Amino acid sequence: MNKSRHRKIAGRLVIATPNPGKLREMRELLAPHAIEAVAAAECGLAEPEEIGASFHENARIKAMAAAVAAGLPAFSDDSGLVVDALGGAPGIHSARWAGPEKNFANAMSKVDAELRTRGAVTPQERAAHFVSALCIAWPDGHREEFEGRVDGVLVWPPRGTQGFGYDAMFLPDGHDRTFGEMSAEEKHGLPPRGSGLSHRARAFLKLAEACLGER
Repeated sequence: MNKSRHRKIAGRLVIATPNPGKLREMRELLAPHAIEAVAAAECGLAEPEEIGASFHENARIKAMAAAVAAGLPAFSDDSGLVVDALGGAPGIHSARWAGPEKNFANAMSKVDAELRTRGAVTPQERAAHFVSALCIAWPDGHREEFEGRVDGVLVWPPRGTQGFGYDAMFLPDGHDRTFGEMSAEEKHGLPPRGSGLSHRARAFLKLAEACLGER
């Protein structure tokens, strides 16, 4: 889309995620801007079924549902871990691997077990990347979509207690600490204070340029 046609964000924005980790990161990314970010749960919105076949489709489903229900612009993220040796799994099903109780310690163990079953034990064989697809939707159907990616390898055992999800086993390329060992600012802090390292931060930088008038 031509940059001159991007729609700017202003006022209140619904964050369409039930994931407390994502909610926290989204609020931190939006904090420097004059945006009042409210959670979908705070608005009493139901969580739609994610039936998309891609990160972008699922982000779109969540953002559109929240925008229509709340009558406000809505911001959603669909993200996950993509492991080369597992044919792209867990991918869009990253949260499902943690089960209904959202036990990501078990999910990380499952990923490691699947890799070992395939004989993937060296860093080269354990290559992976995180993807974040962001969508902002307005009640009239207008959408803005952005994607970010960060490459790395999976380590075992997990390291660190920061972050959430699969962060403790993900070592980003060029770094010697996992996402689980990094502070929030190190992981997804934006310039000039941070480097915008995470997949979500990289997608948000594109969003900020297009919809917040920043470069």
